[in-house]
Amino acid sequence: MRTALSFLVLLAAACGTPRASYDLVVSNGRVMDPESGLDQVRSIGVIADRIAVISEQPLAGKDTIDASGLIVAPGFIDLHSHSIPGGGQPWQVRDGVTTALELEEGAYPVAEWLTALEGKSLINYGVSAGHIPARIAVIQGARTVAEEGAWREKGEEAQPPAWSHHAATPDQRSQIGKTLEDGLDHGGLGIGFELNEAPGSTREEVLSLFKIAQAKGVPIYAHLRLMGLDPITGSLAGVQEVLSDALVSGASTHFVHLGSSTGTFAKPVVEMIEAARTHGLDVTGEVYPYTAASTGIQTGMFDGDWQSRLGIGFGEIEWPPTGERLTAATFPRYRKQGGAVIIHSMKDEHVDFLVGHPGIIIASDAMPLIDGRGHPRGVGTFARVLGRYVREKNTLPLMEAIRKMTLLPAERVRGAAPRMARKGRIAVGADADLAIFDPATVIDRATFADPQQASAGIPYVVVNGTVVVRKGDLVTGVHPGRAIKRGDQ
Repeated sequence: MRTALSFLVLLAAACGTPRASYDLVVSNGRVMDPESGLDQVRSIGVIADRIAVISEQPLAGKDTIDASGLIVAPGFIDLHSHSIPGGGQPWQVRDGVTTALELEEGAYPVAEWLTALEGKSLINYGVSAGHIPARIAVIQGARTVAEEGAWREKGEEAQPPAWSHHAATPDQRSQIGKTLEDGLDHGGLGIGFELNEAPGSTREEVLSLFKIAQAKGVPIYAHLRLMGLDPITGSLAGVQEVLSDALVSGASTHFVHLGSSTGTFAKPVVEMIEAARTHGLDVTGEVYPYTAASTGIQTGMFDGDWQSRLGIGFGEIEWPPTGERLTAATFPRYRKQGGAVIIHSMKDEHVDFLVGHPGIIIASDAMPLIDGRGHPRGVGTFARVLGRYVREKNTLPLMEAIRKMTLLPAERVRGAAPRMARKGRIAVGADADLAIFDPATVIDRATFADPQQASAGIPYVVVNGTVVVRKGDLVTGVHPGRAIKRGDQ
């Protein structure tokens, strides 16, 4: 009965006939919808989990949020979050995020990853079929990255594991492909790979991933194999490998964290992406608004002469548990121990360019905080764009920033999951995912020294019609987040 009633209400609202009362009303906010271009004071009526009406007139509801003086935007969609099941949701939702997706690393088994979050999630969630998890499963027989454990045991010589540094045999390549197909068939939103951290992956193996993605109608989420300053073997070569595989396979392709991946090559790489698009390739990219990266010190990124390759030294590497910068003496000790480090390697001018570029999506690359320490990007990315890049630096207009955090990421995923057509926009019939913020005060507060500081100026967040942040505080006892799966309508 409720479903039928909701349908009739939505139909009436679409015809311009508001009902007497709604489950939730967001009143008198400046509604900004990047799809239609709407930028006017309106009231929004919500029935169950959908927007039922957008009205110039007052509305009555069982619950009302007074959004006077605030922006009402679609909830932010993060394509790149590693902290979804790792304690990151309470931080991300207070940053305005209503949907967080793990699309770069991905997971195996996908079905188990999704099931583990059912009924427990503050925000919507989804995952890709991960190339690294598949390699771990096939080459070393472990089911997850966590089960694989530390890449190097304490007290032993540094020996990278077979899954990351060994080439797969033809039979293993076949099994990796079947593992990825299984993940896609169980709801995976694409294929994610991190070639820089799995350098044993041959070019033949990587091309096979693109072919699987094209056959299944999902994107590739690509971490470059080659990164750095070298004009022959650096970031441009890494981008060219991905673009050539996209061209010959026809697979949709998304470049992750372009700031840290491209460095000084940011502008030429964007020019390459735009040129590829003019030739018919479906290619997109993302950036997070920080000049420091983060990854495991034990990964392939730090193999060989990484200092020359990346153009940084020990002093640019920060060890989060202590905040110390590394030295020639401490680096090998921490590398043997393993763990995430912060890499202060980027320049403001390149990050500013990417954040301000109209076609580049904002995504956090959130990583779990360990004992309260780590990179602040998983806590403050979206408020940082609104506060520092829109208001303070005037790097891009407010509507464009909202578009890069809502509509563009929704459209990136929509081909794999058609239900994303209801997200990333404010329209009658759209999912009631809303980020409500004060444009004069929104700001990130998380720092490298103290990342456990929630963003300010985002007093309300609504997920599927349920208020999850009210007056800046988490609402207890609610878990309205739902899985986003391949094929979902």
